[in-house]
Amino acid sequence: MAGLGHKLEARQGQGLVMTPQLQQAIKLLQLNNIELTEFVETELERNPLLERDERSDAPALDESAPSDPSVAAKTKDGDELSFDAPGKADESFDADTEAMYSDSKSDMAGAESAAGSVDWSRAGSGGSFNASEFDAADHASREKTLHEHLHDQLADLALQPSDRLIAAHLIDLADEDGYLRADLGETSDRLGVTRSEVEAVLFALQKFEPTGVMARTLQECLAMQLAERDRLDPAMAALVDHLPLLAKHDYAGLKALCGVDAEDLEDMIAELKRLTPKPGLGFGADGARAVEADVMVRERPDGGWAVELNTDTLPRVLMNNRYAAQISASARSEDEKVFISQCTQNASWLVKSLDQRARTILKVASEIVRQQDAFFAKGVAWLRPLNLKTVADAVGMHESTVSRVTSNKYMATPRGLFELKYFFTSAIASADGGEAYSAEAVRFRIKAMIESETIEDVMSDDKIVERLLADGVDIARRTVAKYREAMNIPSSVKRRRKLKGMG
Repeated sequence: MAGLGHKLEARQGQGLVMTPQLQQAIKLLQLNNIELTEFVETELERNPLLERDERSDAPALDESAPSDPSVAAKTKDGDELSFDAPGKADESFDADTEAMYSDSKSDMAGAESAAGSVDWSRAGSGGSFNASEFDAADHASREKTLHEHLHDQLADLALQPSDRLIAAHLIDLADEDGYLRADLGETSDRLGVTRSEVEAVLFALQKFEPTGVMARTLQECLAMQLAERDRLDPAMAALVDHLPLLAKHDYAGLKALCGVDAEDLEDMIAELKRLTPKPGLGFGADGARAVEADVMVRERPDGGWAVELNTDTLPRVLMNNRYAAQISASARSEDEKVFISQCTQNASWLVKSLDQRARTILKVASEIVRQQDAFFAKGVAWLRPLNLKTVADAVGMHESTVSRVTSNKYMATPRGLFELKYFFTSAIASADGGEAYSAEAVRFRIKAMIESETIEDVMSDDKIVERLLADGVDIARRTVAKYREAMNIPSSVKRRRKLKGMG
């Protein structure tokens, strides 16, 4: 038998160490302003050294800002962030932010997976901040809201990017009852598309669950539910169309309009009462998800775009240094000293992390606006191809950081309220080797070309390819056919027959 003994060996290895500060920064970056406010409220209750920043003198954007660059932004503290060219990181961006969000870029994916396993007790159990007690996943374990339910269904719907952006916008416009009260004409004008395109997307959304959601009127909501039950016959349709008479108890008028006797009308009314007039209310007392803009975008007088954080929803806190000094001087026992030290450290890092989060979101949002300035000026057809890497390289961050920033963060623009991730689209090459075209913009062009056809000029897929090539868009015939079929547009032969029949 071999003898037992002790042996000392040295091994070298690599591992990712997540500091509590980096963990805190990652956690905060994932929250939107509403979630962040709830988190900060909890911290204000836990840490006696934290207090609200009640100052109302946050500087506004300077209207006299120069026209170059086209996108200018300021943090809530008034520090201007300007973006002159792709790939140029703003030198005013806090160095600690770079250290937190950009350091060890190749390891950030690992950091994200490790984030949930850090032992926060090392930061001090008696202190204020404990991110494990406020996890985004735990926060989201509440009952799903109507908007979240609809967005989940949208994710499974096969739509082209332009229609997906329209659909997401319409969902966000729905009220807590599940109705779409917005004017479709105004919505289409804001998005730079036709009303028929918006209506087509809305029709697809009206097939979502719960039945009746995304209806524009009570009549439409009830009709959708009756149609699902195969009960929308002419008599029932007439009853739904004349609900004011039902409210007035004008049964004689309803019998005449519906062409039924008293007994049938009674049965129809009873069936109508079994329907759900407010399908959105089935998702809890909160109703629809509260959506507030995290970033505001507006046009500047010089034609550029001004980007700023929504300070109305952005929590602002300070550490009370005077109080910290007082209680630190009065501390007697070792436990008291440790507790005060932990509170001081946690409060300081929270204030700093909030500022770094704000700067990071503003930096990424401003780059998205710079990349998609044509969309803001002209509409959906002018969306440029954009991916996470392009933005990440431009602002000097890791793609995973940009991904966190663009998820669940909303941007209020002259064209409406959009989640930041909606602005990422695929690309189609340019025929002349120039700037690539957004696949969404190319689909929009194809649809517009076909909608303008006449009986004398019905274009085959090959003809569409030729016309796009003349405009500088290099696209294959099979791609045109794929896009056309995805938009439920028939072949040129069927379109020609339809036009002849209409003539």
